[in-house]
Amino acid sequence: MSSVPDLSLAQDIFVLQSTSLPRALQDESQKRLITAIENGNKAPLYYYLHTSLDLPQIPWDEEKYQAMVAKNSEDVKALEKTIAEAEEAGGEMEIAEGWVKVGEYLAGVGDKEKATFTLRKAYDLTPGVGAKIDILFAIIRVGMFFDDKSAVGRELENVKVLIDRGGDWDRRNRLKTYDGLYSLSIRKFSEAADMLLDSLSTFTSTELCTYEEVVQYAMLAAGVALGRVPLKTKVIDSPEVLSLLSTTPSIEPLARMTNSLYLCDYASYFKALVEVDESHLKVNRYLAPHAKYYVKEMRRKGYSQLLESYRALSLKSMAEAFGVSVEFLDNDLSKFIPQKKINCVIDRVNGIIETNRPDNKNAQYQLFIKQGDILLTRLQKYGTAVRMSGSERVA
Repeated sequence: MSSVPDLSLAQDIFVLQSTSLPRALQDESQKRLITAIENGNKAPLYYYLHTSLDLPQIPWDEEKYQAMVAKNSEDVKALEKTIAEAEEAGGEMEIAEGWVKVGEYLAGVGDKEKATFTLRKAYDLTPGVGAKIDILFAIIRVGMFFDDKSAVGRELENVKVLIDRGGDWDRRNRLKTYDGLYSLSIRKFSEAADMLLDSLSTFTSTELCTYEEVVQYAMLAAGVALGRVPLKTKVIDSPEVLSLLSTTPSIEPLARMTNSLYLCDYASYFKALVEVDESHLKVNRYLAPHAKYYVKEMRRKGYSQLLESYRALSLKSMAEAFGVSVEFLDNDLSKFIPQKKINCVIDRVNGIIETNRPDNKNAQYQLFIKQGDILLTRLQKYGTAVRMSGSERVA
């Protein structure tokens, strides 16, 4: 499958927009982006960065821009000439494939509107379900490049319809990765975890990201979405994760975060969470908008897991377990308690945390009684109706 547009360049653009990120990281992204624009004659992307984003790291050169525009025009005319020849020969499939090539070329140089329009034209001309799905995947990648989440979500729904009509095994697997990354970008971590974890053993969507990256995305989504037991079976003991631990250093902090949470080593867990925030969340264009939420939710998850084992414990001992001050813990827990995200109360006078988690057995009993009352009421109404019907027959 075509790898246009190059989504790694979208990550470089994000880095250049994020002025708080390290200078070395920005310098690397600047170099890659300028090289890609010049070598690929990406005039539309160059113009977009100058007019829409106004990135100071990408200096404007009018002469260079006009030269790239001329090259783009020449390349498109050559592709359209091939389409004209196919039209003369009456080759419907060749015509559709020709428009796909034009759309992919426009996507590659960063012309969002023209690429999307041309690919839709190719879609209308294409008869096969599989080829139509591939075109929609290309349109989705254009949306991902320009962070158009509404367009991505809409086209994913269209892909799902076609997949149900006759998508093959490979395209069904690709959909999991596309859907998983989209879910990750809109903070649907549970859906993202399901899709991405399921895609690991059959991953082929290298046009979206590398295998190492999709494993890390799966680990991040699973960390916040899964309970302690499934986190162990689906992530910590995952063959895909274990196979990369010795060869991919960037996975190491994620592994420490999930392992320490499972082992209840909360001090190590908090340290790993801080590192993950710096090395994976803040620097990634899919995750950065949700970094604060993610870290907060992971802290809540750690607190809840510890409190499940106690009816009461001191603020001091809990603070020591997480390697934080009593003041920090008191303040942090106070953010969750009013929203009922953690079932406990704080006795500040005595420095005690008392858990008040719901009694599940009692709740089930009350539900059973309620449902029984409803059933009895319906039976009584039914009995009354039957008696009345019998009286009418006697009369």
